[in-house]
Parts: sequence; C-alpha cells; structure tokens
Amino acid sequence: MTGPDSGTRGGRRLPAAAAAVLLLAGLALIVQALRGHPGPPGPPAWAASPRPAGHPGPVLGRSEPTRIALPSIGVRAAVTPLSPNPDGSAGTPPIDRPRIAGWHAPGPSPGEQGPAVILGHVDDRNGPAVFYDLGRLRPDDTVEVTRRDGRTAVFTVEAVEKVPKSRFPSQKVYGPTRHATLRLVTCGGTFDKATHSYRDNIITYASKTSAH
Repeated sequence: MTGPDSGTRGGRRLPAAAAAVLLLAGLALIVQALRGHPGPPGPPAWAASPRPAGHPGPVLGRSEPTRIALPSIGVRAAVTPLSPNPDGSAGTPPIDRPRIAGWHAPGPSPGEQGPAVILGHVDDRNGPAVFYDLGRLRPDDTVEVTRRDGRTAVFTVEAVEKVPKSRFPSQKVYGPTRHATLRLVTCGGTFDKATHSYRDNIITYASKTSAH
C-alpha cells in the first residue's frame, strides 16, 4: 500500500495513489495467475499517446451513473457508487460482485465537468471480471454511460495506458479537467505471486463527445 496522495481537487484531497485504486484484483485471489496465466490483455505502447476526441459539447448536470457499455470489447455492466475508504483512498467494487463496475462517487458524475472515474475488477477465482478486456480498448472507441436522470453520456477514448502501481498517476486520473472526461481503471500486467496482486494498472482516458 502506498501513502495518501498529496494533491487536491476543488479543495479536497485526491484519492490515495494506486493502493486503493487497486486492490481491484481483490487482493488478487486469482487461480489463473497463480497457475502461470499470462495475465489480462494490455494496450500497445502507441495507444498511450493521446488522440484528441474533438468537440466535447456542453456538460451535463450531476446524476449518478447506472450502467456502462464498451461496445468494442463487448462489455455491458451495471455501475454502483463507491464511497472512499476511511483513509481517504478510492473505494473499490465489492469483490463478491466482480461483474459490476464502481463509480468514484466523491468525484464528478459522467457528463459533468471534470474526470468521472469508474473502476472495475480484472478477474477473480472464477475467471475474467467486468474490466478484464479493458486493455483491448483503443483510441476512437466509444464508451456509453447511462445515468439516473435517463441521459446517456457518450465518450470517445483518447488514450489507453499501462502503468506500474507504484507510479499510479493520481493527478492525471483525478485532477481537474476543463470539460467532461472519463477514466476507467483496472489491474493489469503480470501477476506478483509474492504480493498476490497484479503489478500494473490499465487506465483509459476518454472525453465526452455527445449525449442523448
């Protein structure tokens, strides 16, 4: 576990650097990895170079996300709000519900100005979880987030990167943005048998390009 991040956003402390972000393998009780599984797919290096998504359009008001769709990788899942941990770090989705994504509720909602952050497990004892294929996303792919108010915020992927958990880019993920953005986060890379967790995080960066 790393210590709390010292950055702030809007007068509030940013969530702790990757520690909480990513127990996303759920302390990684992962049979496949323990048996030498090569790990979930990761993005190619070129996908980390941002490709601006174009005009973001007007921002939306605040509304809790209820579902997320990643058509290019066949993901459709419910989204549940996540409260921060007592130490201020970002909460993670329940390990007993690996196919549900979690929204970092203290931050912006999808479609509001700023970075909405949605986290998901990569796998569990039974196999792939909701964000197992996150590393297969590519710039220009679409992410659709349905909100409690009935609106759907549509985002275009700008970049996908794999980063070591020890260098989790908290400011880049949780720091302020001038328009409505989205960050999707899960575990990735190789599995560390000593710590029972994956060594890296897969992070997708996207901007809102429409809503309906």
